[in-house]
This record gives sequence, structure tokens and C-alpha cells, in this order.
Amino acid sequence: MLGQYLPIIVLLILAFLFAALSFVASRLLAPRSPNDRKAAPYECGIIPGRETPERFPVRFFLVAMIFIVFDIEIIFFYPWAIAHDGLGLFGLVSVLIFSAAVFESFVYLIGNGALEWGPVRRVRQAVSPHRTSSSTIRRAGVREVGLEGRVPMGSDGREQAA
Repeated sequence: MLGQYLPIIVLLILAFLFAALSFVASRLLAPRSPNDRKAAPYECGIIPGRETPERFPVRFFLVAMIFIVFDIEIIFFYPWAIAHDGLGLFGLVSVLIFSAAVFESFVYLIGNGALEWGPVRRVRQAVSPHRTSSSTIRRAGVREVGLEGRVPMGSDGREQAA
């Protein structure tokens, strides 16, 4: 019984020995001259001019979400396309529900700007910074808005005579 598995066991032992001996030979024979240039990140021969940012922009994750959504869609649609005759009405309803969920997630991602890669648009302020309460509240002659039917008060806090 063990004779059947002997070639596989020998192959695994040889693979392990080859990997171990490669690491040992590399450690013993490789020249060592560490310096700052060798420790620096290598990006297609371009020396980095500034530190990399700590965080990825949100758009990166939104595009990744679109990629995952469409991958899942393909994984679901392929078996359905093969066996759609045997699934009948249940298969049709399930694929319609799934398609609605995929479409809804796609609309959500597009609404959040997943495919807007141009410069960031600045949102215009709806209210001018020059507006104040005295310039926006409409005054009705001498009376103030919201004081209809109330007795006007004087500067000393007493009721004024009409």
C-alpha cells in the first residue's frame, strides 16, 4: 500500500530539500553591500520624489466594489445560462431579483462618483457669505416680522403706549 505513494513522498522530500538548499546557498554565496539605495522602494526606475500617502482615495475602493459586483454577477449568470431550461420560473425570478440587486448597487456606486476621475469639483455655496440676518429678514415698516398682535416693548422693558 505504501509503495503506491512512495514516488509522491520522494517528490515532496526532493522539493523541500531543493527549496531549503536554495535559501542556504543564497545566504552563503550572495554578495552583501547594503545601502540606502537598495533599501528604497523601486517603482519602474523612478526615484520617489515624495512620501506616499497613508490612505487610498475612496474612488479606488468604489472601483474595486464595481469589479467585485460584476465578478459575482458573472459567477452567478454562467451556471444559470447553462441550466436555465431546467430551473423554470424559479430560476427566472431568482435571476431577476439578483439583477435588480446588481443594478441597485451599480446605481449606488455611480451616484457616489465611482467613475468620476477628473479634477475634484468644488461645491458652490448655496448661501452668500455676505448675507446677514438684517439683510435677509423682511421688515414690515416699523413692526418686526413675527410680532403681530403683541404689545411693543420699550428699551427699558416696559410696554409702550399705543
